[in-house]
Amino acid sequence: MFRPVSLFIGLRYTRAKRRNHFISFISLMSMLGIALGILVLITVLSVMNGFDREIEKRVFSMVPPITVGSFINSITNWQEVENRLHTFPKVKAVAPFVSGEVMLTARNLVQAALLTGILPDEEKDISELPDKVVQGNLSDLTPGSFGIVVGEELANRLDVGVGDKITVITPRVSLSLAGVTPRLKRFTVTGIFRAGSGFGFDTSLAFVSLADAQKLFEMGNSVTAIHVKIDDAYAAPKFAEQLAASLGQNAKVTSWTQQFGEYFRMVAQEKAMMFFILMLIILVAAFNLVCTLVMVVNEKEADIAILRTLGATPRMIMAIFIIQGSIIGIIGTLLGVAGGIALALHVTEVVSWIEHILHVQFLSSSVYFLDYLPSHLEWVDVWRISLSALLLSLLATLYPAWRAACTEPVEALRYE
Repeated sequence: MFRPVSLFIGLRYTRAKRRNHFISFISLMSMLGIALGILVLITVLSVMNGFDREIEKRVFSMVPPITVGSFINSITNWQEVENRLHTFPKVKAVAPFVSGEVMLTARNLVQAALLTGILPDEEKDISELPDKVVQGNLSDLTPGSFGIVVGEELANRLDVGVGDKITVITPRVSLSLAGVTPRLKRFTVTGIFRAGSGFGFDTSLAFVSLADAQKLFEMGNSVTAIHVKIDDAYAAPKFAEQLAASLGQNAKVTSWTQQFGEYFRMVAQEKAMMFFILMLIILVAAFNLVCTLVMVVNEKEADIAILRTLGATPRMIMAIFIIQGSIIGIIGTLLGVAGGIALALHVTEVVSWIEHILHVQFLSSSVYFLDYLPSHLEWVDVWRISLSALLLSLLATLYPAWRAACTEPVEALRYE
């Protein structure tokens, strides 16, 4: 026998004997329950992280973190504002733009859209729009060419392709001898981009040259606002407040959170709720562990009484059953973590294989933004889940261990 004695006896009690197969079976089920709960929790949180990451890519690839404008939606001295913005260390790139809501018509079809005038050379430093163009080239938006780049779904709804004509109708009106007529201009489709489904970028956005947008909206040399890019998009709200205080009360500074922040907060809340809900699986396994140890204590009452008569203290008895329950919790946690990591890293391939075998499609891009199941494993989640499972397993051992320590040797040996 080696010391400490509690560890030796606790390890020995975990091994099955012929007469206590049922208790060993219950111990195995408790261990597998903990492992299954951890596996499911790691996999589900990884899938939620994957969806969150894919959505972030789509939003931040098209939406700049910060927009600097004015309350009259027009900046005349925008070159000076750009130079001032470049003095901030966090600012990585800036780009002016002109935007307005318009109606696009082609082949007797009509669609509403948000038309944005940009400088292609500066836009590539702000967003990933140039990389999203699947037909044509964003650099073809030159001043005076009246070219237009539209989303793929918008092009499908208007039944147009590269080289076709689109008539742009603005809310502004012109006065003539014929009366009040809306302002309209024919543009040539020079490109089509695909940003992905989910946020309406492909169905509602169109881009033209900055100079052409200024003429169309009668802006002169002014711009609507200036897009600002920083490294950490999640620091945009705080930095936007700093910019607003520095640029003065006439500046209107907004961040991406005012348009999409509520959605990301909802995703974070769903992830937190999913963590607590799935922790109930581990909690159920912990209750099974309590039942297992209580049955072990009942079966080992005679052994406990003999140990007490040989000089074992109540603390030593408690340590024996805490060690036994902790071993079950540790082994279950290790199995669950190993299985959860393996499944989280390959869940995309597993689901694709199941879809191929069953000839079904679980996810549709028109409903879930994606047509595959993404996964992104975060080690912070793994550590948090593992420590929570170990803590629940340790807490589950306290009552049975305390009950064992309270065993009276005389009562336990009376009928032996």
